[in-house]
Amino acid sequence: MSVQETRIGPGGGLEFDRVWALYSADGKWVNGKSTAAIHQIRATFAPALRSVSLSAPGPGYDLPTREIAFPSDTTAAAEWFSAFFKQEILVRHAAEGFPDDQIRNGPMVISTATLMTVCEWFPEIDLEESRRRFRTPLEIDGVPAFWEDRLFRESEEDAMPFRIAEVHFEGTNPCPRCIVPVRDLRNGSDIIGFEKRFSTLRRAQWPDWARTPERIKHFYHLGINTRVAPTEVGKILRVGDAVSI
Repeated sequence: MSVQETRIGPGGGLEFDRVWALYSADGKWVNGKSTAAIHQIRATFAPALRSVSLSAPGPGYDLPTREIAFPSDTTAAAEWFSAFFKQEILVRHAAEGFPDDQIRNGPMVISTATLMTVCEWFPEIDLEESRRRFRTPLEIDGVPAFWEDRLFRESEEDAMPFRIAEVHFEGTNPCPRCIVPVRDLRNGSDIIGFEKRFSTLRRAQWPDWARTPERIKHFYHLGINTRVAPTEVGKILRVGDAVSI
């Protein structure tokens, strides 16, 4: 969902972003990387994120829609997800979120023009679907495609500082993508050859000015990972804020 403003949460990501995590009984994450069935679930959030309505309208699922207090009522959420997956599911909440990468703790950054370029590569994908597939919390408008590739340097230790409004970030590296962007986010079906075609076009359109450090082993990546210091927690980001490097 899109919001007009947000805060930097206690873990360095955006407030409320990825604050729920689903686990199987053996303690493993249940997410789109491991479980394609998760794409059948619809989550509709109430204003101010006070509740979420979970439903599964696809064929083969007859679960009733359930409204659950978000993010506090993990017990009710676990009941619904357990019924959906037909196995015990635990739902955990952490205000600091559950990022894929604990070191690169900040929100990923991408430009609107980059997402639109992906739509040109794959005409079956529109802008909203491109956003859903790549799941990038911060989107920069008014810049050319792949502008975000300016936000990293030859070494991750030598991070690229930049600022959005009063929030300070460090750009660290291009984000390698997983299996999720290959799939239609509404039904989980694959675009055959997506990864290979994406990588070929990404390499062909790599900007002349962009850095190609040795740590980039392939071109199936999009968006820039960031780090955020504890000093930035609680600061506000708003739509329309200026970006400066």
